[in-house]
Amino acid sequence: MIITADDLDGITVLKRHLHQHFKMKDLGFLSYFFGLEISSNSNGYFLTQAKYILALLARAGLTNSIIVSTPIETNARFTPRDGSPISNLTLYCQLLGSLVYLTVTRPDIAYAVHVVSQFMEAPRTTHFAAVLRILRYLKGTPFHGLHFSCHSTLDLHAYSDTDWSGDLTDRCSITGFCFFLSTSLIS
Repeated sequence: MIITADDLDGITVLKRHLHQHFKMKDLGFLSYFFGLEISSNSNGYFLTQAKYILALLARAGLTNSIIVSTPIETNARFTPRDGSPISNLTLYCQLLGSLVYLTVTRPDIAYAVHVVSQFMEAPRTTHFAAVLRILRYLKGTPFHGLHFSCHSTLDLHAYSDTDWSGDLTDRCSITGFCFFLSTSLIS
């Protein structure tokens, strides 16, 4: 359980009350939770998933792989018939599920993960290669994450873009958006 508030006395009272009714252990300030690494300083909080990324690279056998500079190739287009069927559907789904979880702190991979997740039912070699490319990108950027500043104003900014019928399979448009609360990405 994570308890957070700006009232330290209130936190102390709540923890004391919980301790009376439940067996619990106070682990102190939050630093690691479900694969999220949380660090704080006078400027705010920083969330990363570096340990999770390194474990994922090991599971995929990519600890010694070559790093790439982008999570997906520029102008990459995939169709359900690209390449040949892969033999290990389970590994593809496990890796992709892990990548989806990583988008919590890594919005830079969200589009690439979205693209390859469209082929979960029947992934092919080109789709698996795209998953491996995302992992090789993460290998070069394991400590990237989200910064939430405590000194910024609470201004909300929104940005969006669309590709106008960019999907080769069904000609649907893909729209992307992001919301920032000051300089912190929130959605």
